[in-house]
Amino acid sequence: MCRSIKTLRGAEPPAAEDEIRAAALQFVRKVSGYRAPSRANAQAFDAAVDDVSDATSRLLDSLSRPVAARR
Repeated sequence: MCRSIKTLRGAEPPAAEDEIRAAALQFVRKVSGYRAPSRANAQAFDAAVDDVSDATSRLLDSLSRPVAARR
């Protein structure tokens, strides 16, 4: 996959919104093959980044934390 996407789970402090969005952007760039989409594809590209960001946030929020991190 994309090696520039860092692991966000277990980050201390927890991953910030901008870190989640940056990872989503890298993912969508990799999958779409676009570094920057054309005007015709910009809306779909941006919507995909938003969707991936939202899904990532939900995932990170729902994962259980290691016992040591719960304290």
